[in-house]
Amino acid sequence: MEPEWVTSFRGHVLAFTGKVLIDGDWTIREDCVLMARQRGALDWKPDMSGKVTLLVYGDLASANVTDKTRGYSKKLALAERLRREGKPISVIDGPGFSDLCAGFPARNRILRPESTDEYLVLPQVGEGILGGPLSIGLIPDHTGQNFQIDLSALDKGTAAHQATLAAFIASLSRRGLVAERPGRLAPQFDVGWAHEERAFVAEVKSLGGTDEVQQIRLGLGQVLDYAQQLRRATKTGQIVQPVLVLEREPSDPRRWIDATKSAGVLLTWGPDFSWVH
Repeated sequence: MEPEWVTSFRGHVLAFTGKVLIDGDWTIREDCVLMARQRGALDWKPDMSGKVTLLVYGDLASANVTDKTRGYSKKLALAERLRREGKPISVIDGPGFSDLCAGFPARNRILRPESTDEYLVLPQVGEGILGGPLSIGLIPDHTGQNFQIDLSALDKGTAAHQATLAAFIASLSRRGLVAERPGRLAPQFDVGWAHEERAFVAEVKSLGGTDEVQQIRLGLGQVLDYAQQLRRATKTGQIVQPVLVLEREPSDPRRWIDATKSAGVLLTWGPDFSWVH
């Protein structure tokens, strides 16, 4: 089975199909090759030789394709045939190429056959929202540092926040869900995941040592804002579900159950992270 994400250009031999749009700018093939090589790519080939391990699927609007609205390509068909033969070959699109250039993972695209030699790249849940598997980073140390207080970021580096996030990620894993980081151009929510036809974005709030009401209000406002930004930015009609994750049950649970329900936000809290209705 092909991995769901391509983590870097390192070690890959590239081939291209169509023109590559990098963050709004059409980029010539030579520049794309240079960018990839600077980030560890080994080489590129003008066709799908046996050495190619990464196919970059660009815009095919100007190419001679069967269906210009869906962008078929014989190189896609060959890539899928090679996959079926057991050759590890990944397919990324223009946004994925941009992500790899910026140091972010890129989606390894799923291909679907339309005929013997025609394939299309399928849209996936979480496009432009989710950015690959999430790992818990080191807790920042602000001891002795002077910094302006940013209420939206104040909780991020605390041990309680990191512990709650780690526990919640573990609960997702037990349910067979993969915790993901925000996409490169997405707002910086704490954790997201895809399930069926919905993309979930969650904000995690610890409640110890701070004003509980302020923390919950802040988390609720943040995740609503994130979801609204994503709904406006993604043009694929995706369903974005906001989620508020609390360290523990709040002192007045009914107040926040009612508030989140009326706002269309899912609510859960530790230690078991059951969904609260």
